[in-house]
Amino acid sequence: GGNVTHHEYIQVGKGRDVGLNQISMFEAKVASGNGEQILSRDVYRLGHRLDFLRMLSFYYTTVGFFFNTMMVVLTVYAFLWGRLYLCLSGIESSIVAQSTNNALITTLNQQFIIQLGLFTALPMIVENSIEHGFLGAIWDFLTMQLQLSSVFYTFSMGTRTHFFGRTILHGGAKYRATGRGFVVQHKKFAENYRLYSRSHFIKAIELGVILIVYAAYSSVASFASSTAVYIIMTLSSWFLVLSWIMAPFIFNPSGLDWLKAVYDFDDFMNWIWYTGGVNAKADQSWEKWWYEEQEHLKKTGLWGKVLEIILDCRFFVFQYGIVYQLGISNNSTNISVYLISWVFVIVILAIYIVMSYAKDRYAAKEHIYYRAIQSLVIVLTILIVVVLLKFTGFKFTDVLTSLLAFIPTGWGLISIALVLRPFLEQTIVWNTVVAIARLYDVLFAVIVMAPTALLSWLPGFASMQTRILFNEAFSRGLHISRILTGKKSNVDW
Repeated sequence: GGNVTHHEYIQVGKGRDVGLNQISMFEAKVASGNGEQILSRDVYRLGHRLDFLRMLSFYYTTVGFFFNTMMVVLTVYAFLWGRLYLCLSGIESSIVAQSTNNALITTLNQQFIIQLGLFTALPMIVENSIEHGFLGAIWDFLTMQLQLSSVFYTFSMGTRTHFFGRTILHGGAKYRATGRGFVVQHKKFAENYRLYSRSHFIKAIELGVILIVYAAYSSVASFASSTAVYIIMTLSSWFLVLSWIMAPFIFNPSGLDWLKAVYDFDDFMNWIWYTGGVNAKADQSWEKWWYEEQEHLKKTGLWGKVLEIILDCRFFVFQYGIVYQLGISNNSTNISVYLISWVFVIVILAIYIVMSYAKDRYAAKEHIYYRAIQSLVIVLTILIVVVLLKFTGFKFTDVLTSLLAFIPTGWGLISIALVLRPFLEQTIVWNTVVAIARLYDVLFAVIVMAPTALLSWLPGFASMQTRILFNEAFSRGLHISRILTGKKSNVDW
Protein backbone atom coordinates (compact mmCIF):
# COMPACT_ATOMS: atom_id res chain seq x y z
CA GLY A 1 0.00 0.00 0.00
CA GLY A 2 3.03 2.35 0.01
CA ASN A 3 4.08 4.82 -2.64
CA VAL A 4 7.42 4.75 -4.38
CA THR A 5 8.57 8.00 -5.96
CA HIS A 6 10.53 7.94 -9.18
CA HIS A 7 12.68 10.89 -10.21
CA GLU A 8 13.80 11.42 -13.78
CA TYR A 9 16.50 13.81 -14.88
CA ILE A 10 16.90 15.19 -18.35
CA GLN A 11 20.66 15.67 -17.92
CA VAL A 12 23.08 14.83 -15.12
CA GLY A 13 26.69 15.99 -15.26
CA LYS A 14 29.27 13.46 -14.18
CA GLY A 15 32.28 14.67 -12.23
CA ARG A 16 35.52 14.38 -14.18
CA ASP A 17 39.17 15.13 -13.66
CA VAL A 18 39.92 18.75 -14.58
CA GLY A 19 43.04 19.54 -12.51
CA LEU A 20 46.58 18.47 -13.36
CA ASN A 21 47.02 16.57 -10.09
CA GLN A 22 43.74 14.72 -10.60
CA ILE A 23 44.60 13.84 -14.20
CA SER A 24 48.08 12.70 -13.21
CA MET A 25 46.76 10.41 -10.47
CA PHE A 26 44.21 8.95 -12.88
CA GLU A 27 46.87 8.33 -15.53
CA ALA A 28 49.17 6.83 -12.89
CA LYS A 29 46.40 4.45 -11.88
CA VAL A 30 45.65 3.39 -15.47
CA ALA A 31 49.35 3.11 -16.41
CA SER A 32 50.06 0.93 -13.38
CA GLY A 33 47.10 -1.28 -14.27
CA ASN A 34 48.40 -1.73 -17.81
CA GLY A 35 51.81 -2.61 -16.39
CA GLU A 36 50.18 -5.38 -14.36
CA GLN A 37 48.29 -6.55 -17.46
CA ILE A 38 51.54 -6.96 -19.40
CA LEU A 39 52.81 -9.25 -16.63
CA SER A 40 49.59 -11.34 -16.57
CA ARG A 41 49.13 -14.74 -18.16
CA ASP A 42 45.88 -13.52 -19.76
CA VAL A 43 47.72 -11.15 -22.12
CA TYR A 44 50.27 -13.89 -22.78
CA ARG A 45 47.55 -16.35 -23.84
CA LEU A 46 45.74 -13.76 -25.95
CA GLY A 47 48.99 -12.93 -27.70
CA HIS A 48 49.45 -16.56 -28.67
CA ARG A 49 45.89 -17.23 -29.83
CA LEU A 50 44.73 -14.09 -31.65
CA ASP A 51 45.37 -13.71 -35.36
CA PHE A 52 47.61 -10.88 -36.57
CA LEU A 53 44.92 -8.25 -37.32
CA ARG A 54 43.03 -8.85 -34.06
CA MET A 55 46.34 -8.81 -32.25
CA LEU A 56 47.04 -5.33 -33.67
CA SER A 57 43.62 -4.13 -32.47
CA PHE A 58 44.22 -5.65 -29.05
CA TYR A 59 47.67 -4.04 -28.81
CA TYR A 60 46.42 -0.62 -29.90
CA THR A 61 43.42 -0.56 -27.51
CA THR A 62 45.16 -1.88 -24.37
CA VAL A 63 48.83 -2.01 -23.39
CA GLY A 64 50.28 -0.82 -26.70
CA PHE A 65 49.61 2.88 -26.08
CA PHE A 66 51.54 2.82 -22.80
CA PHE A 67 54.32 0.67 -24.23
CA ASN A 68 54.80 3.10 -27.14
CA THR A 69 54.87 6.04 -24.71
CA MET A 70 57.54 4.34 -22.62
CA MET A 71 59.60 3.61 -25.74
CA VAL A 72 59.52 7.31 -26.71
CA VAL A 73 60.96 8.35 -23.34
CA LEU A 74 63.50 5.50 -23.33
CA THR A 75 64.60 6.64 -26.79
CA VAL A 76 65.30 10.12 -25.38
CA TYR A 77 67.31 8.54 -22.56
CA ALA A 78 69.26 6.32 -24.96
CA PHE A 79 69.97 9.26 -27.28
CA LEU A 80 71.22 11.60 -24.54
CA TRP A 81 73.27 8.97 -22.71
CA GLY A 82 74.78 7.88 -26.02
CA ARG A 83 75.72 11.46 -26.94
CA LEU A 84 77.22 11.93 -23.46
CA TYR A 85 79.35 8.81 -23.88
CA LEU A 86 80.57 9.93 -27.32
CA CYS A 87 81.36 13.36 -25.90
CA LEU A 88 83.27 12.30 -22.76
CA SER A 89 85.10 9.43 -24.47
CA GLY A 90 86.58 11.71 -27.14
CA ILE A 91 85.02 9.82 -30.06
CA GLU A 92 82.81 12.76 -31.01
CA SER A 93 85.72 15.24 -31.21
CA SER A 94 87.59 13.03 -33.67
CA ILE A 95 84.48 12.70 -35.84
CA VAL A 96 83.81 16.45 -35.85
CA ALA A 97 87.44 17.26 -36.65
CA GLN A 98 87.32 15.04 -39.77
CA SER A 99 84.03 16.30 -41.23
CA THR A 100 82.35 19.56 -42.19
CA ASN A 101 78.95 18.45 -40.79
CA ASN A 102 77.11 19.70 -43.90
CA ALA A 103 75.50 16.32 -44.50
CA LEU A 104 74.61 15.99 -40.81
CA ILE A 105 73.02 19.47 -40.71
CA THR A 106 70.93 18.66 -43.82
CA THR A 107 69.72 15.39 -42.30
CA LEU A 108 68.88 16.97 -38.96
CA ASN A 109 66.96 19.80 -40.62
CA GLN A 110 64.68 17.25 -42.29
CA GLN A 111 64.30 15.26 -39.08
CA PHE A 112 63.66 18.42 -37.03
CA ILE A 113 60.30 18.96 -38.76
CA ILE A 114 59.13 15.49 -37.70
CA GLN A 115 60.66 16.00 -34.25
CA LEU A 116 58.37 18.98 -33.64
CA GLY A 117 55.41 16.59 -33.70
CA LEU A 118 53.82 18.00 -36.86
CA PHE A 119 53.30 14.54 -38.35
CA THR A 120 51.54 13.27 -35.23
CA ALA A 121 49.29 16.36 -35.23
CA LEU A 122 48.43 15.97 -38.92
CA PRO A 123 45.48 13.52 -38.44
CA MET A 124 43.91 15.90 -35.92
CA ILE A 125 44.26 18.85 -38.32
CA VAL A 126 42.73 16.84 -41.20
CA GLU A 127 39.79 15.73 -39.04
CA ASN A 128 39.13 19.27 -37.82
CA SER A 129 39.39 20.62 -41.36
CA ILE A 130 36.54 18.30 -42.42
CA GLU A 131 34.32 19.61 -39.62
CA HIS A 132 35.35 23.28 -39.41
CA GLY A 133 37.26 23.98 -42.61
CA PHE A 134 41.01 24.24 -43.17
CA LEU A 135 41.47 27.71 -41.67
CA GLY A 136 39.39 26.75 -38.63
CA ALA A 137 41.52 23.63 -38.12
CA ILE A 138 44.75 25.65 -38.33
CA TRP A 139 43.38 28.21 -35.86
CA ASP A 140 42.35 25.45 -33.41
CA PHE A 141 45.84 23.95 -33.68
CA LEU A 142 47.51 27.31 -33.01
CA THR A 143 45.14 27.97 -30.10
CA MET A 144 46.08 24.63 -28.54
CA GLN A 145 49.78 25.51 -28.79
CA LEU A 146 49.17 28.92 -27.18
CA GLN A 147 47.33 27.15 -24.37
CA LEU A 148 50.48 25.01 -23.85
CA SER A 149 48.88 21.71 -24.80
CA SER A 150 52.31 20.42 -25.89
CA VAL A 151 53.66 21.06 -22.39
CA PHE A 152 50.69 19.23 -20.86
CA TYR A 153 51.02 16.22 -23.18
CA THR A 154 54.77 15.97 -22.61
CA PHE A 155 54.19 16.01 -18.85
CA SER A 156 51.46 13.36 -18.97
CA MET A 157 53.76 11.23 -21.14
CA GLY A 158 56.26 11.26 -18.26
CA THR A 159 53.54 10.20 -15.81
CA ARG A 160 52.51 7.21 -17.91
CA THR A 161 56.10 6.16 -18.53
CA HIS A 162 57.17 6.29 -14.88
CA PHE A 163 54.29 4.28 -13.42
CA PHE A 164 54.06 1.85 -16.33
CA GLY A 165 57.79 1.10 -16.19
CA ARG A 166 57.92 0.89 -12.40
CA THR A 167 55.02 -1.55 -12.33
CA ILE A 168 56.72 -3.79 -14.90
CA LEU A 169 59.88 -3.83 -12.76
CA HIS A 170 58.35 -4.13 -9.30
CA GLY A 171 54.57 -4.55 -9.55
CA GLY A 172 52.37 -2.78 -7.01
CA ALA A 173 49.51 -1.23 -8.98
CA LYS A 174 46.90 0.30 -6.67
CA TYR A 175 43.80 2.47 -6.67
CA ARG A 176 44.42 6.22 -6.45
CA ALA A 177 41.57 8.50 -5.39
CA THR A 178 41.38 11.61 -7.58
CA GLY A 179 38.59 13.54 -5.84
CA ARG A 180 37.13 15.20 -8.96
CA GLY A 181 36.53 18.49 -7.20
CA PHE A 182 36.06 21.92 -8.74
CA VAL A 183 39.70 22.80 -9.26
CA VAL A 184 40.38 26.49 -8.75
CA GLN A 185 42.40 26.11 -5.56
CA HIS A 186 46.13 26.75 -5.45
CA LYS A 187 48.17 23.61 -4.72
CA LYS A 188 51.18 24.14 -2.49
CA PHE A 189 54.71 23.44 -3.66
CA ALA A 190 55.18 20.68 -1.07
CA GLU A 191 52.15 18.80 -2.42
CA ASN A 192 53.37 19.08 -6.00
CA TYR A 193 56.83 17.94 -4.92
CA ARG A 194 55.41 14.87 -3.18
CA LEU A 195 53.42 13.94 -6.28
CA TYR A 196 56.00 14.56 -8.99
CA SER A 197 59.49 14.46 -7.49
CA ARG A 198 60.23 10.84 -8.37
CA SER A 199 58.19 10.63 -11.57
CA HIS A 200 59.21 13.92 -13.21
CA PHE A 201 61.49 16.31 -11.31
CA ILE A 202 64.45 13.99 -10.66
CA LYS A 203 64.32 12.57 -14.18
CA ALA A 204 64.19 16.09 -15.64
CA ILE A 205 67.17 17.16 -13.50
CA GLU A 206 69.10 14.07 -14.65
CA LEU A 207 68.46 14.87 -18.31
CA GLY A 208 69.26 18.54 -17.66
CA VAL A 209 72.64 17.63 -16.13
CA ILE A 210 73.39 15.44 -19.18
CA LEU A 211 72.59 18.36 -21.50
CA ILE A 212 74.74 20.77 -19.46
CA VAL A 213 77.72 18.40 -19.42
CA TYR A 214 77.26 17.76 -23.12
CA ALA A 215 77.17 21.50 -23.85
CA ALA A 216 80.33 22.03 -21.77
CA TYR A 217 82.48 19.26 -23.27
CA SER A 218 80.95 18.47 -26.65
CA SER A 219 82.91 19.30 -29.78
CA VAL A 220 79.61 19.84 -31.58
CA ALA A 221 78.68 22.65 -29.18
CA SER A 222 82.15 24.23 -29.05
CA PHE A 223 82.78 24.63 -32.80
CA ALA A 224 80.99 27.59 -34.39
CA SER A 225 80.23 25.57 -37.52
CA SER A 226 78.46 22.92 -35.44
CA THR A 227 76.34 25.16 -33.21
CA ALA A 228 73.27 24.69 -35.43
CA VAL A 229 73.69 20.91 -35.11
CA TYR A 230 73.81 21.13 -31.31
CA ILE A 231 70.69 23.35 -31.15
CA ILE A 232 68.66 21.11 -33.44
CA MET A 233 69.75 17.93 -31.63
CA THR A 234 69.03 19.15 -28.09
CA LEU A 235 66.11 21.58 -28.49
CA SER A 236 63.39 18.95 -28.06
CA SER A 237 65.26 17.45 -25.09
CA TRP A 238 65.41 20.84 -23.37
CA PHE A 239 61.69 21.23 -24.06
CA LEU A 240 61.04 17.89 -22.34
CA VAL A 241 63.17 18.92 -19.33
CA LEU A 242 61.39 22.28 -18.93
CA SER A 243 57.96 20.68 -19.40
CA TRP A 244 58.57 18.08 -16.69
CA ILE A 245 59.78 20.76 -14.26
CA MET A 246 57.41 23.65 -15.03
CA ALA A 247 54.08 21.99 -15.93
CA PRO A 248 52.86 21.44 -12.30
CA PHE A 249 53.27 25.17 -11.64
CA ILE A 250 52.04 26.47 -15.00
CA PHE A 251 48.80 24.49 -14.66
CA ASN A 252 48.43 25.34 -10.97
CA PRO A 253 46.06 28.26 -10.21
CA SER A 254 48.16 31.20 -8.98
CA GLY A 255 51.23 29.02 -9.51
CA LEU A 256 53.24 32.04 -10.67
CA ASP A 257 52.13 34.39 -7.90
CA TRP A 258 55.17 35.77 -6.05
CA LEU A 259 53.64 35.83 -2.54
CA LYS A 260 52.34 32.30 -2.87
CA ALA A 261 55.75 31.15 -4.12
CA VAL A 262 57.38 32.58 -0.97
CA TYR A 263 54.80 31.03 1.37
CA ASP A 264 54.97 27.71 -0.49
CA PHE A 265 58.73 27.50 -0.04
CA ASP A 266 58.43 28.24 3.69
CA ASP A 267 55.78 25.52 3.95
CA PHE A 268 58.06 23.10 2.07
CA MET A 269 61.01 23.76 4.40
CA ASN A 270 58.76 23.21 7.44
CA TRP A 271 57.60 19.92 5.92
CA ILE A 272 61.06 18.62 5.05
CA TRP A 273 62.59 19.42 8.48
CA TYR A 274 59.55 18.29 10.47
CA THR A 275 60.59 15.98 13.33
CA GLY A 276 57.22 14.65 14.43
CA GLY A 277 56.51 11.28 15.99
CA VAL A 278 55.65 7.94 14.43
CA ASN A 279 52.02 9.00 13.95
CA ALA A 280 52.91 11.78 11.51
CA LYS A 281 51.36 11.55 8.03
CA ALA A 282 53.15 11.81 4.71
CA ASP A 283 51.86 15.35 4.11
CA GLN A 284 53.29 16.42 7.49
CA SER A 285 56.69 14.71 7.57
CA TRP A 286 59.28 14.25 4.83
CA GLU A 287 60.64 11.10 6.44
CA LYS A 288 57.22 9.41 6.47
CA TRP A 289 56.69 10.32 2.80
CA TRP A 290 60.19 9.17 1.89
CA TYR A 291 59.63 5.71 3.38
CA GLU A 292 56.27 5.41 1.63
CA GLU A 293 57.90 6.27 -1.72
CA GLN A 294 60.20 3.24 -1.37
CA GLU A 295 57.49 0.70 -0.52
CA HIS A 296 57.63 -0.89 -3.97
CA LEU A 297 61.28 -1.84 -3.39
CA LYS A 298 60.35 -3.86 -0.28
CA LYS A 299 57.85 -5.98 -2.21
CA THR A 300 59.80 -6.52 -5.41
CA GLY A 301 61.56 -9.77 -6.27
CA LEU A 302 65.24 -10.57 -6.76
CA TRP A 303 65.29 -9.65 -10.45
CA GLY A 304 63.52 -6.38 -9.71
CA LYS A 305 66.25 -5.45 -7.23
CA VAL A 306 69.05 -6.51 -9.57
CA LEU A 307 67.64 -4.48 -12.46
CA GLU A 308 67.10 -1.48 -10.18
CA ILE A 309 70.76 -1.58 -9.07
CA ILE A 310 71.91 -1.89 -12.69
CA LEU A 311 69.81 1.14 -13.68
CA ASP A 312 71.12 3.15 -10.71
CA CYS A 313 74.72 2.52 -11.81
CA ARG A 314 74.19 4.95 -14.70
CA PHE A 315 74.76 7.85 -12.29
CA PHE A 316 78.40 6.79 -11.89
CA VAL A 317 79.04 7.54 -15.58
CA PHE A 318 79.15 11.29 -14.81
CA GLN A 319 82.05 10.82 -12.39
CA TYR A 320 83.87 8.41 -14.70
CA GLY A 321 83.76 10.84 -17.61
CA ILE A 322 84.16 14.21 -15.91
CA VAL A 323 87.14 13.48 -13.61
CA TYR A 324 89.32 13.06 -16.71
CA GLN A 325 88.27 16.55 -17.87
CA LEU A 326 89.50 18.25 -14.66
CA GLY A 327 92.70 20.32 -14.69
CA ILE A 328 94.13 18.29 -11.81
CA SER A 329 94.11 15.14 -13.98
CA ASN A 330 96.67 16.69 -16.40
CA ASN A 331 94.97 15.02 -19.40
CA SER A 332 95.78 11.60 -17.97
CA THR A 333 93.67 8.63 -19.09
CA ASN A 334 94.97 6.25 -16.41
CA ILE A 335 92.40 4.32 -14.37
CA SER A 336 94.10 5.58 -11.20
CA VAL A 337 92.48 9.00 -11.78
CA TYR A 338 89.05 7.44 -11.45
CA LEU A 339 90.06 5.39 -8.39
CA ILE A 340 91.48 8.48 -6.66
CA SER A 341 88.20 10.29 -7.29
CA TRP A 342 86.46 7.59 -5.23
CA VAL A 343 88.89 8.33 -2.40
CA PHE A 344 87.65 11.93 -2.58
CA VAL A 345 84.04 10.70 -2.32
CA ILE A 346 84.92 8.66 0.78
CA VAL A 347 86.69 11.66 2.38
CA ILE A 348 83.67 13.92 1.79
CA LEU A 349 81.37 11.29 3.29
CA ALA A 350 83.68 10.91 6.33
CA ILE A 351 83.70 14.68 6.88
CA TYR A 352 79.91 14.76 6.77
CA ILE A 353 79.63 11.90 9.29
CA VAL A 354 82.11 13.62 11.65
CA MET A 355 80.23 16.94 11.42
CA SER A 356 76.88 15.24 12.02
CA TYR A 357 78.25 13.38 15.04
CA ALA A 358 79.78 16.56 16.45
CA LYS A 359 76.51 18.41 16.00
CA ASP A 360 74.50 15.73 17.81
CA ARG A 361 77.09 15.40 20.58
CA TYR A 362 78.22 18.98 21.27
CA ALA A 363 75.97 21.53 19.51
CA ALA A 364 73.35 21.71 22.26
CA LYS A 365 75.41 22.12 25.46
CA GLU A 366 79.10 22.20 24.57
CA HIS A 367 78.92 24.26 21.40
CA ILE A 368 82.51 25.47 21.81
CA TYR A 369 83.72 21.98 20.88
CA TYR A 370 81.38 21.94 17.89
CA ARG A 371 82.76 25.30 16.69
CA ALA A 372 86.31 24.01 17.17
CA ILE A 373 85.63 20.96 15.02
CA GLN A 374 84.04 23.18 12.35
CA SER A 375 87.08 25.48 12.37
CA LEU A 376 89.46 22.52 12.12
CA VAL A 377 87.62 21.11 9.09
CA ILE A 378 87.62 24.53 7.36
CA VAL A 379 91.35 25.07 8.01
CA LEU A 380 92.25 21.60 6.72
CA THR A 381 90.12 22.15 3.60
CA ILE A 382 91.87 25.46 2.87
CA LEU A 383 95.30 23.86 3.36
CA ILE A 384 94.46 21.02 0.99
CA VAL A 385 93.21 23.47 -1.67
CA VAL A 386 96.40 25.58 -1.34
CA VAL A 387 98.62 22.49 -1.66
CA LEU A 388 96.71 21.32 -4.72
CA LEU A 389 96.97 24.76 -6.35
CA LYS A 390 100.72 24.88 -5.68
CA PHE A 391 101.85 21.41 -6.67
CA THR A 392 99.22 20.15 -9.16
CA GLY A 393 97.22 21.44 -12.12
CA PHE A 394 94.18 22.05 -9.88
CA LYS A 395 91.99 25.04 -10.82
CA PHE A 396 89.15 26.74 -8.97
CA THR A 397 86.82 25.84 -11.84
CA ASP A 398 87.50 22.18 -10.99
CA VAL A 399 85.41 22.67 -7.83
CA LEU A 400 82.28 23.59 -9.81
CA THR A 401 82.97 20.97 -12.46
CA SER A 402 83.42 18.24 -9.86
CA LEU A 403 79.92 18.98 -8.53
CA LEU A 404 78.53 17.67 -11.83
CA ALA A 405 80.52 14.49 -11.20
CA PHE A 406 80.04 13.78 -7.50
CA ILE A 407 76.43 14.90 -6.90
CA PRO A 408 75.05 12.27 -9.34
CA THR A 409 77.39 9.70 -7.75
CA GLY A 410 75.91 10.43 -4.32
CA TRP A 411 72.38 10.04 -5.65
CA GLY A 412 73.33 6.73 -7.25
CA LEU A 413 74.72 5.45 -3.93
CA ILE A 414 71.53 6.49 -2.12
CA SER A 415 69.37 4.76 -4.75
CA ILE A 416 71.37 1.54 -4.38
CA ALA A 417 71.18 1.82 -0.58
CA LEU A 418 67.37 1.94 -0.85
CA VAL A 419 67.39 -1.36 -2.72
CA LEU A 420 69.64 -2.84 -0.02
CA ARG A 421 67.49 -1.38 2.77
CA PRO A 422 66.71 -4.78 4.44
CA PHE A 423 70.46 -5.22 5.06
CA LEU A 424 71.33 -1.62 5.96
CA GLU A 425 68.34 -0.51 8.02
CA GLN A 426 69.63 -2.02 11.26
CA THR A 427 73.15 -0.60 10.85
CA ILE A 428 74.61 2.82 11.69
CA VAL A 429 74.91 3.53 7.95
CA TRP A 430 71.15 3.92 7.51
CA ASN A 431 70.84 7.15 9.52
CA THR A 432 73.50 8.70 7.28
CA VAL A 433 71.58 7.54 4.17
CA VAL A 434 68.37 9.17 5.45
CA ALA A 435 70.15 12.42 6.35
CA ILE A 436 71.90 12.72 2.97
CA ALA A 437 68.68 11.82 1.12
CA ARG A 438 66.96 14.71 2.92
CA LEU A 439 69.68 17.11 1.74
CA TYR A 440 69.30 15.84 -1.82
CA ASP A 441 65.55 16.54 -1.70
CA VAL A 442 66.28 20.08 -0.51
CA LEU A 443 68.71 20.50 -3.43
CA PHE A 444 66.18 19.13 -5.94
CA ALA A 445 63.46 21.40 -4.55
CA VAL A 446 65.67 24.49 -4.92
CA ILE A 447 66.47 23.55 -8.53
CA VAL A 448 62.78 23.00 -9.33
CA MET A 449 61.67 26.15 -7.49
CA ALA A 450 64.24 28.46 -9.12
CA PRO A 451 62.57 28.91 -12.55
CA THR A 452 59.14 29.19 -10.93
CA ALA A 453 60.37 31.86 -8.54
CA LEU A 454 61.98 33.78 -11.41
CA LEU A 455 58.76 33.79 -13.47
CA SER A 456 56.76 34.75 -10.36
CA TRP A 457 59.08 37.69 -9.70
CA LEU A 458 58.91 38.99 -13.28
CA PRO A 459 55.78 41.06 -14.06
CA GLY A 460 53.08 39.84 -16.40
CA PHE A 461 53.54 36.06 -16.18
CA ALA A 462 50.97 35.58 -13.39
CA SER A 463 48.27 37.35 -15.44
CA MET A 464 49.24 35.42 -18.55
CA GLN A 465 49.01 32.12 -16.68
CA THR A 466 45.57 32.97 -15.27
CA ARG A 467 44.27 33.78 -18.76
CA ILE A 468 45.61 30.49 -20.13
CA LEU A 469 44.03 28.41 -17.34
CA PHE A 470 40.60 30.03 -17.12
CA ASN A 471 38.08 31.67 -19.42
CA GLU A 472 37.99 35.43 -19.85
CA ALA A 473 35.13 36.06 -17.41
CA PHE A 474 36.73 34.09 -14.57
CA SER A 475 40.14 35.66 -15.23
CA ARG A 476 38.64 39.14 -15.04
CA GLY A 477 36.84 38.25 -11.82
CA LEU A 478 40.07 36.92 -10.32
CA HIS A 479 41.94 40.13 -11.14
CA ILE A 480 39.16 42.26 -9.63
CA SER A 481 39.16 40.07 -6.53
CA ARG A 482 42.91 40.57 -6.07
CA ILE A 483 42.52 44.34 -6.35
CA LEU A 484 39.67 44.43 -3.81
CA THR A 485 41.42 42.18 -1.29
CA GLY A 486 44.81 43.81 -1.73
CA LYS A 487 46.28 40.40 -2.64
CA LYS A 488 45.98 39.12 0.92
CA SER A 489 47.72 35.83 1.47
CA ASN A 490 44.68 34.15 2.99
CA VAL A 491 42.65 34.42 -0.23
CA ASP A 492 43.06 31.05 -1.95
CA TRP A 493 41.92 30.78 -5.52
